[in-house]
This record gives sequence, structure tokens and C-alpha cells, in this order.
Amino acid sequence: EVQLVESGGGLVQAGGSLRLSCATSGVNFYGDVIGWVRQAPGKEREGISCISSALGGTYYADSVKGRFTIISDKDKKTVYLQMDNLTSEDTAVYYCAAEQAPFVSHLQNCRSPLWPTNWGRGTQVTVSS
Repeated sequence: EVQLVESGGGLVQAGGSLRLSCATSGVNFYGDVIGWVRQAPGKEREGISCISSALGGTYYADSVKGRFTIISDKDKKTVYLQMDNLTSEDTAVYYCAAEQAPFVSHLQNCRSPLWPTNWGRGTQVTVSS
């Protein structure tokens, strides 16, 4: 059974940074895709980043490229999302997600919020302007 537990959300001023953590169990760090999906108030879920050894790299949505970094620590079975230069547009609930790589197929598919079947409960990030 896959379990994903997010932490690290909170309130931050625009221009600031936060680091989200996703503690995992039951995830295969060599065969799965792990990433982050967010949902802003009144908006649909957005796939923003994922990482996969099996698919050979990382994916970032244009909205976060150059500001967010996804990091995988296989020893700690934890995935991080380092978020820098935050803006009010980044205010959202951030969900950690995981899926077996063959079902994702291509890293670009991480832009869809439909790629994962395993979800954490989410952590709130609020950016004040």
C-alpha cells in the first residue's frame, strides 16, 4: 500500500521560499513517478512537477519552471519540492502523488492532474502579497 504524507506548508510573503516534504511508504523510487499536483482556490488541479528514474528525469510546468525544484532522496524515501520566489499565484493546496512509471509513460504527462492514482492529503501554501 502506498502512503504519502506531505508537510512544510504554511504562510509566506511574496518573494519568499518554502520547502515541502513528502514522506513515502510503499513507493518504488526506481520504478515509480513521484510528483506534486496543486489546486488553487476556485481552480482545477494542476500538475506542476514530477520526477522519475524510470522515465529519466523531471518535469516542471511552465508556471513554476525556474522557481521550483523537485528533489528525490531515495535513502530517506522522501521527495521535496523547493519553492523559491513565491507569488500569490502559488497559493494552493499542494498534493504529493505517485504512480507506476508505465502508467504515466512520459514525463510530459505530469502536466495533467489525472496521472496519479496515489495521493497524499495535501498541505496548504498561502503566499501573501
